[in-house]
Amino acid sequence: MTKKILKNWGLASIILLLMVVFLTACGTPNEEEQANAQENESESVEEEQTEETDDQSEGQFPVTFVDDAGKEITIEEEPERIVSIQASITEISFALGLGDKMVGVSDFCNFPEEALSVENVGGQDMNVELILSLLPDIVFVTDYHHNNHGEILSEFEEVGMKVVVIGSKSNFEEVYDSIALIGTATGASSEAEEIISDMKERHEIVKEKAEAVTDKKSVWVEVSPAPDIFTTGQGTFMHEMLESIQAVNAAEDHEGWVMLTEEEIVQLQPDVIITTYHSEDLQGEVSSRDGWTEVPAVINEQIFDVESDTVVRPGPRLIEGVETLAKLIYPEIFQ
Repeated sequence: MTKKILKNWGLASIILLLMVVFLTACGTPNEEEQANAQENESESVEEEQTEETDDQSEGQFPVTFVDDAGKEITIEEEPERIVSIQASITEISFALGLGDKMVGVSDFCNFPEEALSVENVGGQDMNVELILSLLPDIVFVTDYHHNNHGEILSEFEEVGMKVVVIGSKSNFEEVYDSIALIGTATGASSEAEEIISDMKERHEIVKEKAEAVTDKKSVWVEVSPAPDIFTTGQGTFMHEMLESIQAVNAAEDHEGWVMLTEEEIVQLQPDVIITTYHSEDLQGEVSSRDGWTEVPAVINEQIFDVESDTVVRPGPRLIEGVETLAKLIYPEIFQ
């Protein structure tokens, strides 16, 4: 009897042991699945936190900033419909990748080519009814509009449009500020930083190469042809460009945009003449002026025309203007 009990007890022990092993084995995958689920959840949370950080770094809306008129503006949501009443603002906007949001541009917006297909809404005198009908979220205007059409801009604001003033610019740093401001207002801050960085890097390359210049050339710039010949003195993009490539602005004694006579220009004896207007016979037109045959630039045929918008329009293409001038004035260094 005792042996039978021991025998049965031994069998029960074996069965009990097998059940424990079985249950333990069945429990292992469940624990692993729970651990994996917790790990995946943790990774998901980390990814969400990373995305939130990235979004915040790119300046999510609402955003608050001060425009060039000194007005504090808050934009609650990313603008989807944009109107620009200035050619430079339009160029910047397209460069920022906002082309598909442009519903209105000024009559003088000619770059990029895509801008030509956008509705024209006027210039200094705005087509108010048309702009209102386009229902833009944001309207970029100039200090001219701010100073002369305040009532119209107030009308835009009363119907919910955000009016942002971009003031006049006269140097590269101010252009960088404009690009950054437009980027902030439209949710394209990272794109603005890339454009500014690229412009600065390319400008620095030009300046470094220009250090090889040992004999500075005098450069006369014409932004309009005879008889009313205008040039650019100090406080202009062209002056800054010439300085950065180690050239001398022949009109450096003047400030801003000035008109000089042909007789006054001849006395400057420039080594190079740069024009910003197109002429079918540029060399012949300039050299045929009275007394100009003895000007070094005419004698050496150093008369060149450049695209006006790349040297006077405060936008991303200014860096192209610098590079072009460098190659024309000092080809031995920059070609």
